Amino acid sequence: VQLQASGGGLVQAGDSLRLSCVLSGSTFNNYAMGWFRQAPGKEREFAAAISRSGGSIFYANFVKGRFTISRENAKNTVYLQMTSLQPEDTTVYYCAATNALDTTSYYIREAQYDYWGQGTLVTVSS
Repeated sequence: VQLQASGGGLVQAGDSLRLSCVLSGSTFNNYAMGWFRQAPGKEREFAAAISRSGGSIFYANFVKGRFTISRENAKNTVYLQMTSLQPEDTTVYYCAATNALDTTSYYIREAQYDYWGQGTLVTVSS
């Protein structure tokens, strides 16, 4: 299984950005997906998670309604739509996948994920 994340870049405060993550090498809809982020010198933190079906979603508190996770199984892709970006959102964002037995569970802990993308850098200027 390989995960390829993209969509990061340099934006101004208040702007929006959509991250994408494509899973290859296996059947995408067997996997629950998640997004994490990690700033230099800090631990990786959970941002958002989505179940295999897409019907169950969970967000970290810091998202505060600004981010939306979604998936498009026909394209083997999970998205993270980010709005109202702030300088404190500047960091590397990682997508992750775990082979889930059921279609409704999501996962919020780093250790629950089996596969990780390479990360995509988001920089928000003030």
